[in-house]
Amino acid sequence: MQFNGVKEAVLIIGAGPSGLTLAIDLARRGVRARVVERGADLFPGSRGKGLNPRTQEVFDDLGVIDAVRRAGGPYPLVLGWEDGTRLGTHDMIERGRPTPGAPYADMWMVPQWRTARLLYARLQELGGSVEFGTELTGLTQNADGVEARLSRADGSAATVRAPYLVAADGGRSTVRRALGIPMTGETVDPSPMLVADVRLDDDRLDRGHWHAWPKAKGGAVALCPLAGTDHFQLFAQYEDVDATPDTSAEAVRQLIAERTHLAASDVREVSWASDFRARAAMAERFAEGRVFLVGDAAHIHSPAGGQGLNTSVQDAYNLGWKLGQVLRHRADPALLDTYEEERLPVAAGVLGISTRIHRAHRAGDEEGERRGAEVRQLGLNYRGGRLAVDRRPAAEGAVAEGVVPEGAVREDVAPEGSADGYGCPRAGDRAPDAPCARPDGEPFRLFDAFRGPHFTLLALGDAELPPVRADFLRTYRIGGPAPDLLDPDGHIRAGYGERGLFLVRPDGYIGFAADEEAGLGDYLAGLGG
Repeated sequence: MQFNGVKEAVLIIGAGPSGLTLAIDLARRGVRARVVERGADLFPGSRGKGLNPRTQEVFDDLGVIDAVRRAGGPYPLVLGWEDGTRLGTHDMIERGRPTPGAPYADMWMVPQWRTARLLYARLQELGGSVEFGTELTGLTQNADGVEARLSRADGSAATVRAPYLVAADGGRSTVRRALGIPMTGETVDPSPMLVADVRLDDDRLDRGHWHAWPKAKGGAVALCPLAGTDHFQLFAQYEDVDATPDTSAEAVRQLIAERTHLAASDVREVSWASDFRARAAMAERFAEGRVFLVGDAAHIHSPAGGQGLNTSVQDAYNLGWKLGQVLRHRADPALLDTYEEERLPVAAGVLGISTRIHRAHRAGDEEGERRGAEVRQLGLNYRGGRLAVDRRPAAEGAVAEGVVPEGAVREDVAPEGSADGYGCPRAGDRAPDAPCARPDGEPFRLFDAFRGPHFTLLALGDAELPPVRADFLRTYRIGGPAPDLLDPDGHIRAGYGERGLFLVRPDGYIGFAADEEAGLGDYLAGLGG
């Protein structure tokens, strides 16, 4: 496809976190992607504000984690209020701790607008860009590619062809509607809600707490200090199911005055506001020919639990490497079928988590609304899928017995990814990190080995390193003769066991595991040359 003198392979519709994540992943693979966004700029509001540990690992790989950590902060305790009186505090987050296998332990608060800007800056570093004020008005596809009709804010139009198109254009996806893919689900809460970003006079509320008025007349309201900014996120519920929230600045000020001990004049600025009704819905399918749905275009969550943005980023991370293998390494295009096979069950499970947390919150169930290990998404797996091949007898038996279904959240293994009852993680599981060292003693981590667009083959103990070659593969011998990495403190052995071969996919999941090399060559052959 040729347009403006530049050849692209993937057309991405939408520049939210999922679209930008995919564009970054493709750019580092040398795959040109064209990103178009109907808005005049990136999304301006906080909406999604929590990045879970798994998403932080994704951002580590993509080269933005340092900026993300600098830009945000941990979640504060919730401080309840009634009639201007403090009621006490409780923790909405079940706190974790960093471990050798999982260096990011807790949710990290970064407002969505800032996450988007950090991703966009990274995309620009890699030579990418976004065409703002450009909207999809129609599409057709055939066996060779997709033809998209685009219109710009200045009134001009263009017809663009690309081998693949990805819809990252939100819950009201134009692409999904054009394809006729149904979105089915349920209304989680019939009452409307309002979310806004506001600035308060400096001395009105401390920024060390998430302030909540659960018994406010008209509906519960909360003001959460947005880490790394001078704003608070306002979240307001309405008891009247027929209410129509007014998102004007003056109405937002008045709502705060009516439901809290603050005055309308204490609100210095309302920078963004939006209303919505909580829904849980999922597209019937995540792909149609050469078109793929990611993020809110594929699944819509209640904001409770902070699962929507995180699941969206991980959709893009799953799809990116597969597009890269097909476009750069001549893998069989059937590899792309595994995107829906792997991500649809995950999205279904995460939707259930979001819905449960939302309903517990509405019921005033503080214990039920706590964000526990399941929201960290370190236990998600792709076991049982066609890309999860485990040749070890114990692991094969476990899968055959249905111990953990494909796409499930697995908490039978510690979230940090330490060895389970079978001595190591199984194919389809997240590959844990581990501090180790190079032969000269220089500190190193397995995440350092995994970082980048390649596959990584680990050979532990006396497992024989097979003579396989692929330009997308890096190999590391750990222990044995002439090791590439040393395990002086035993963290690799604790995470993976004493011996074995582990092929780690570019998205950090184990694709192939075995005691010996048999079958590895065939597995790699299916990924291209």
